[in-house]
Amino acid sequence: MPSLQEKRSKMATSQRKKGGVQRVEGKLRACIERGDYYEAHQMYRTLYFRYSAQKKYSEALELTYSGASLLLEHNQLCSGADLAMLWLEVLTQANIPVSKENIDRAMSLFKDLEADSPERISYINAALKWTKTVHPDETSGHPQLHNQLAIVFWKEKNYIQSRYHFLHCSDGQGCATMLIELSLQQGFPSEVDLFIAQTVFQYLCLNNKSTAKVTYMTYTESHPQIEDGPPFQKPLLNFVWYLLLAVEDCLTGGSSGKVTVFSVLCDVYQPSIRRDPSYLQYLDRIGQLFFGLPPPQQSGGSGLLDNLIQSFLRGEEEDTPPPAQPEEEDVD
Repeated sequence: MPSLQEKRSKMATSQRKKGGVQRVEGKLRACIERGDYYEAHQMYRTLYFRYSAQKKYSEALELTYSGASLLLEHNQLCSGADLAMLWLEVLTQANIPVSKENIDRAMSLFKDLEADSPERISYINAALKWTKTVHPDETSGHPQLHNQLAIVFWKEKNYIQSRYHFLHCSDGQGCATMLIELSLQQGFPSEVDLFIAQTVFQYLCLNNKSTAKVTYMTYTESHPQIEDGPPFQKPLLNFVWYLLLAVEDCLTGGSSGKVTVFSVLCDVYQPSIRRDPSYLQYLDRIGQLFFGLPPPQQSGGSGLLDNLIQSFLRGEEEDTPPPAQPEEEDVD
């Protein structure tokens, strides 16, 4: 156990270091206030490399974050972005996990970077790389960061980026509300079903069934151009609903004839599915993930529908009785 004198000595050393850091930061702030941005940036970098070499990660984090914030506040985009990248580098080097504080800080710097600037794009990629490094199970980046990015892009009316980041988190209500806004501002009434269908398919391809369902329910219940349902007047909305029910049935143990059910759905709703060529690719993947559909053969055949027919026939050979196929007007 350290003696009282040793404790006092350590405390005095810590206070001297803290005081030294504060004096340096004071000089840096004064340098920025009088407009010597280049000199301040170089001083920040010098101190960063010194702290990093000594593995003083907490000091390096505070230095780079405060420096980036201050420089960006003074419209020094390149210098501020450089320190912001160094801040992320420290998080990665020190293997610091995602926390609310770190996400809030990451987003604070992100908001200060100019929209669509190369610096901002590099910053997003580095931030996601940090979360993937410290959380290897999150192969696309941490959902908390994706969620915050989605909201900021939504506020900026960058719907493409917002939608992408919503797909990698679990905020189904937020995603649906954004899609409704997008549909009303940039879509035609005849396309109201297309916005939600593609998103649900993509959620399912990412094996995120629960968020797919929340997004679908929120969208169809809240969109002013969609009548109460299901069933709906638009066949594609009904197809997505039946697909979600079939997926849920598979996941809760109802596996009997699952390929057949999926095959019948895709066959009945062919006209709706063919409205967008990408749907066949999504459904092919969904069939493999949830319905036991084998991967399509590389040569011969005609893609998903041929694959479904072959699976359907295999099911008949295995004496799996297919359900009666409904008439199209009954399921629309």
